[in-house]
Amino acid sequence: MPLNLNNAEFIRSAAKAADFPRDMLPQVVFAGRSNVGKSSVINKLLNRKNFARVGSAPGKTTHINYFLIDKKLYLVDLPGYGYAKVSQAEKARWGRLIESWFADQTLMTLGVLIVDSRHKPTADDCVMADWFKQSGRPFVVVANKLDKLKKSEIEPNLQRVRETLELDESVKVIPFSAEKGEGRTALLDAILDHQEGM
Repeated sequence: MPLNLNNAEFIRSAAKAADFPRDMLPQVVFAGRSNVGKSSVINKLLNRKNFARVGSAPGKTTHINYFLIDKKLYLVDLPGYGYAKVSQAEKARWGRLIESWFADQTLMTLGVLIVDSRHKPTADDCVMADWFKQSGRPFVVVANKLDKLKKSEIEPNLQRVRETLELDESVKVIPFSAEKGEGRTALLDAILDHQEGM
């Protein structure tokens, strides 16, 4: 089923479980550290400049943001974890919000975990990968910032991502550049594959 990516609209920011849309449309959820370029990946996927707000300071997404694509599926943007300079109480609130999202097994169709291809995934990335594994739903890993790597670094770095996150062979690791658009087609294909299988 083709998707018209130009028909994309921001639906809502959910601050609590009661705000999550439950209309049975597929939900593709994006997670990643606060400065990993999550909004940029979503923007590149949709070929939009500032559709998902790109924060100048990490940690600007404090709610779960929902974008409806072609009235057929949601892109769900989780709050970034890690670097954000916010209070412990606020971090705990985010944690509870994300936990309540994962607790409802009817929500997620496909998970997209975004990591920085230049660095070994962090302990937080590993925790997030475990959440995805425990959900029992399919997920892919997007290794962003590919344009910052030398050609010779790409393969070893992708292997390091796979090993650190302890991914089995069924989980795709997609090399991606939100700057240059590399990996966009592969990510789109992964989303469409899972949309069709619903």
